[in-house]
Amino acid sequence: MSSPLRLGIAGLGTVGAGVVKIVRQKAALLAERSGRPIEISTVSARSRGKDRGVNLGSYGWEDDPVALATRDDVDVFVELMGGEDGPAKAAVEAALSAGKDVVTANKALLAHHGQALAQLAEDKGAVLRFEAAVAGGIPVIKALTEGLAANDVTRVMGVMNGTCNYILTRMEDAGLSYDEAFAEADGLGYLEADPDLDVGGIDAGHKLSLLAAIAYGTQVDFGAVELEGIGRVSIEDIRQAGDMGYRIKLLGVSRLTGRGLEQSMAPCLVPATSPLGQLVGGTNMVVIEGDQVGQIVLRGAGAGEGPTASAVMGDVLDIARGTRLSTFGQPATSLKRATPAKATTPAAYYLRVGLMDKPGALAKIATVLGEAGVSINRMRQYDHAADTAPVLIVTHKTTRAALDEALAGMGATGVLSGDPVALRIEEV
Repeated sequence: MSSPLRLGIAGLGTVGAGVVKIVRQKAALLAERSGRPIEISTVSARSRGKDRGVNLGSYGWEDDPVALATRDDVDVFVELMGGEDGPAKAAVEAALSAGKDVVTANKALLAHHGQALAQLAEDKGAVLRFEAAVAGGIPVIKALTEGLAANDVTRVMGVMNGTCNYILTRMEDAGLSYDEAFAEADGLGYLEADPDLDVGGIDAGHKLSLLAAIAYGTQVDFGAVELEGIGRVSIEDIRQAGDMGYRIKLLGVSRLTGRGLEQSMAPCLVPATSPLGQLVGGTNMVVIEGDQVGQIVLRGAGAGEGPTASAVMGDVLDIARGTRLSTFGQPATSLKRATPAKATTPAAYYLRVGLMDKPGALAKIATVLGEAGVSINRMRQYDHAADTAPVLIVTHKTTRAALDEALAGMGATGVLSGDPVALRIEEV
């Protein structure tokens, strides 16, 4: 059997401790499947004395992750600290500059610096792998870079943040308001220290930008992702979408069109009977559509110690086997700089408007829609609440530009009691 593959692990939180446990508990299995022993030589974290539920006494220790990344007894640097800059970025750059392979779960780092890091890895003959950065235990990176490599990908979409899916599921199942479901998720420890990373769509947007780069052979461009969180989704939207046969999900969608690369992460309606509509709780799902395979649906745990550590070790085993892949599935120098494009693909939209109780109010809204070229497919009016009449409209397929024109026109009618809510209906 070949010499051991020696890991240096920076970051011993939930995922880092999970990786240590797998290496310790499954040493024989890992060696059999990779053809060589996999060992941990050195670890690093902010606190040396913290109890992490696993014995670290047999490993070397470095207070400085950059020092760990360049040690002679480290073959693969495993970065599990997180953060788009700071120690994580410095340590990954140091490891790659030293020609060491890197495995990371850091979606923010790659979303902001992926192109430069991929180029550095290739310049130094190193490998940079990040399966654990997207959708936890779901092997979606491997699916795109390997299994579907012969396909022209036409669309990538999915639910990529389990916390948001949990909140929306609880609103529907328990009849909770957004604030109540948010508080429940926070009490269970599901939210990031900065909750906007979750509910604002930022975390999921990072993931979408990485998948889009692989799917379309483009440079990562997180800055071009259109982001809208779930904070404006009300229990009324949940119920009324359900009445119409839909469920609301924080959905990431990317397409490469003649106008450029569309990337959006926003609340959307999906058919309740579709795979995405059936997704509940903290589970993730990624849907990939290719010209040769049609639609592929990947579903599984999007976070947690076991699933994410499993993804980390999948990358480690590939390196141990001698598998050498470009970071985003093709040489970094060949990745195109895509033109950002707002979603122009026509779609139906869900509109919720509150109308003042005035004669002709509904006719004015219908007129504004018609003048913008937006036709109504279905419409429902609910019982009055005080002096407001809630109206639900589902449009025929239209462009977002036409819808925005209609929404602006509605504001000038003087019959709205609040801002309309407009959600795209995505075909699945």
